[in-house]
Amino acid sequence: MLFGALEAGGTKMVLAIGNENGEILEQRSIPTETPEITIPQIIEYFKGKGIQALGIGSFGPIDLDRTSSTYGYITSTPKLAWANYDFVGNIQKELQIPIGFDTDVNASALGEATWGSMKGLNSGIYITIGTGVGVGVYQNGSLLHGMLHPEGGHILLNKHPEDTFGSVCPYHSHCLEGLASGPSIEKRWGRKAIELKDQHEVWELEAYYIAQGLVNYILTLSPHKIVLGGGVMHQEQLFPLIRKKVLELLNGYVRTAQIEDIDNYIVPASLKDDQGIMGCIQLAKLELEHIA
Repeated sequence: MLFGALEAGGTKMVLAIGNENGEILEQRSIPTETPEITIPQIIEYFKGKGIQALGIGSFGPIDLDRTSSTYGYITSTPKLAWANYDFVGNIQKELQIPIGFDTDVNASALGEATWGSMKGLNSGIYITIGTGVGVGVYQNGSLLHGMLHPEGGHILLNKHPEDTFGSVCPYHSHCLEGLASGPSIEKRWGRKAIELKDQHEVWELEAYYIAQGLVNYILTLSPHKIVLGGGVMHQEQLFPLIRKKVLELLNGYVRTAQIEDIDNYIVPASLKDDQGIMGCIQLAKLELEHIA
């Protein structure tokens, strides 16, 4: 059985065809331009491919409330051409197949929960730290939705006392995304993260902020596993620094088998950066099962 997968990011759209085993059979990327330019390219790609359903993991915020008149819309995004846009409806009108819809980071969490390092666990979170910071939450065997969906990249942090840098977030002066995303690193230090690999002070500060975020997630969501992905997390020297600071901040308050084995609790993404598109395949599969 064939499924379509669309990982819709703010700068590029990844389109793929896969099967129920999560195997990606073909894949391509197109730039994220305006809907008028991008949507016809998406429809052209998927038409005639014999897919039974399509899964979309999208940048947001998005409306995931199936009872809402704007279900399937991208809502208050700062990417203004896509604001209040009926993403699902406009694609479904042309393809006439079931469409599963969620955030891009929830799709990545689902990919990890179905085929990756969160497989077999009751809960886990996937955090992407790159151009932005996003958090996908898998809880009690399903993706977490509520009034909206998790926007964990914008939790508020304590600033490091020696950090005089402001924030790259236009909404918050001291949120995780504003202080620890890739653009934040570049603006604070004047160079891209990849050029700062050997600058220990860069990664000590980065770990300081990421660890604060993780401790907040541990104390509120109590996940069985934390998976860190995104471009910034390709700096593997971050992992031991983050784990050490998480233990310092928890200060012995949480004592579980997972925390005791923290090297296997806070881990890198496990699906060769395909966790998002694989999660979209699973979104399509689940939507087909929901309709059946």
